[in-house]
Amino acid sequence: MGCAGSSQTKGDGTLKKVRKPKPWKHPQPLTKSQLLQLREEFWDTAPHYGGRKEIWDALRAASEADLSLAQAIVDSAGVIVQSADLTICYDERGAKYELPKYVLSEPTNLIQES
Repeated sequence: MGCAGSSQTKGDGTLKKVRKPKPWKHPQPLTKSQLLQLREEFWDTAPHYGGRKEIWDALRAASEADLSLAQAIVDSAGVIVQSADLTICYDERGAKYELPKYVLSEPTNLIQES
């Protein structure tokens, strides 16, 4: 029976599916390399703010994967998805993991590098 205690469900008992974040705009237009630097800085520092490193690693892998693989990653890691776009998640111990949109998708005002 295994997963009866799994809490990856909404109040109505349905599984919360992972989806891409809605389109968003960064306060300052960014180049692709600036966006990648922001992402790298976030992933380097995120584990220092709490939670378990293996959950952070799973969230990073999920954020960089296509949706079906991302769903499989969070399911297998025991991540409880609060927001379907992965901006708010919890682990099985109740630790909260907040992901900024810039690690999940590109802003609408991304500028091309020359």
